[in-house]
Amino acid sequence: MYTSGAADSVDFIEELRLRRWARENYVPSDERDAAWHPIILEEMRRKDCEVSEAVLVG
Repeated sequence: MYTSGAADSVDFIEELRLRRWARENYVPSDERDAAWHPIILEEMRRKDCEVSEAVLVG
């Protein structure tokens, strides 16, 4: 798993990799590790919103 460290600044390619990892390894918010990289957590929150919108449109 990706964890947050001293080097929170990432280049564009690494950001894309983190976002892809987040989508491929998505878990509900109550199962997320707060130590995961902030980009991973942000992408999972984005997916939360997408799922919520899909349910509303349904």
